[in-house]
Amino acid sequence: MSRHPLAFIASLCAALSLAAAPAAHAEIAGGKPIALVVSYPAGGGADLMARLIAPKMAEALGQTVLVENRPGGGGQIAGAYVAKAAPDGATLLLDASNYAVTPSLYPRMTYDPAKAFTPIAVLALFPNVLVAYPPFPAASVKDLLDQAKAAPGKIAYASSGNGSAQHLAGALFEDMAKVTLLHVPYRGGGPALADVMGGQVPLFFANLASSFGLIQTGKLRAIAVTSRTRTPALPNVPTIEEAGLKGYEVYEWNPLVAPAGISADTRRQLVAAVNRAMSSKEVQDRIRSLGGEPFTGGPEAAAKFLQEQQVLWQGVVREHNIKLE
Repeated sequence: MSRHPLAFIASLCAALSLAAAPAAHAEIAGGKPIALVVSYPAGGGADLMARLIAPKMAEALGQTVLVENRPGGGGQIAGAYVAKAAPDGATLLLDASNYAVTPSLYPRMTYDPAKAFTPIAVLALFPNVLVAYPPFPAASVKDLLDQAKAAPGKIAYASSGNGSAQHLAGALFEDMAKVTLLHVPYRGGGPALADVMGGQVPLFFANLASSFGLIQTGKLRAIAVTSRTRTPALPNVPTIEEAGLKGYEVYEWNPLVAPAGISADTRRQLVAAVNRAMSSKEVQDRIRSLGGEPFTGGPEAAAKFLQEQQVLWQGVVREHNIKLE
């Protein structure tokens, strides 16, 4: 030992490091599979995000990550299930932007999202795009506002239903522009888009991913996007704020939350796994191909964003007395 003191110290440090490694990378919930519980059916936007990040999270954690769809009740079925799960990190909720709206639309919920969950991340932000039936005379937001002020309650916009993301985007637009539009709810985005393309209703705050192809082929005309800055998917289309409605900013987004009471260490591991998944070029390219951008900020920024969104939409729901059909 006296002849090779540095070698001995190095080997001792290596041994101590190996002994500490399992504790530093302890498996979540004893290594059992982690469930990403999605609040909407397979094939939707939330499901797409879950299946996009699940294999990357599994790779980062060294554990199986499974996607489990539990749709219904505007996200309440999945939310209630995860809220009651053990806070060990093995059961997570991947929801949509209705996460911030549901408490205002369902006053008798069995759980309070603000208290039942610990935010892990907001994955990405997807702007909507205000689209029109191509012959509709308004070519810009200014044109639309001029027409709406001249004919209060006469210009209609479609949505996929009362309390939907499209309905709320339109209601916020009315509030901020101080105009009154006519809301026409449909049972789903597909029928709403079909009637806008057919000219039965002139306007729709569409999901960019589902409307992009229709805009490209001229079946819909894009008036403005709802993000704060222009989207690379439609670089020549102005934002609503840029067109004159200062402060207007609406996105669809996907939060990832864990049951309240999760340990700080488990939360750190999950946050690190999500960050690794979201930094993947494959994931980022797919999000941007859908017109979105990865959310920038850690779990604290995510928590702040979720709180702000809940306050915003609670005010809109109350102002417009929005109730489910």
